[in-house]
Amino acid sequence: MNTPESKKMEVIIPAYRMHSQSFMNVLDGISEDDALKRIENKTNHIVWMAGNLINMRYGLGWVLGLREEDPYSDLFFQGKALDESFKYPTLAELKENFHRISAKVFQKLHEVTDEELDEIFEIGMNIPFIKETKLNFVGMCIGREDYLCGQIGLMRRILDYPGMKYDVDENLKY
Repeated sequence: MNTPESKKMEVIIPAYRMHSQSFMNVLDGISEDDALKRIENKTNHIVWMAGNLINMRYGLGWVLGLREEDPYSDLFFQGKALDESFKYPTLAELKENFHRISAKVFQKLHEVTDEELDEIFEIGMNIPFIKETKLNFVGMCIGREDYLCGQIGLMRRILDYPGMKYDVDENLKY
């Protein structure tokens, strides 16, 4: 395994890789029809949750200097509200997009330096105990991925799928 340039990434990189595993596991077996279901019109559907997680990876990559554009950004950027009048991508399309960006962001997580991570990255949260740096943005992205995988896991159970398995695909290297 590659050693990251920044020791600060030694905690982030395993979490990122585990989220990749969890993301694939939590979507395993979900039908395209079920992925578009909402609960009492109050929840986002699984496609929206998956798309938002992938969009977070694009955002993370962008902050780390990767200039890749999410082809579905207009649907998911900054947690844009679900709009049932939009045509959302399929889970299969989203999984392809996930694999396309995730390996590139993983490489950037290895290359980023302490100096870059300490740079100010203003996102306008205005929370006094959060210094808006690139490092803290990386941490918030990891937290958002946890949240979204948990939401998809809950939707699995509500839609009568078995709980997510914690299998590890040794071929998924990012």
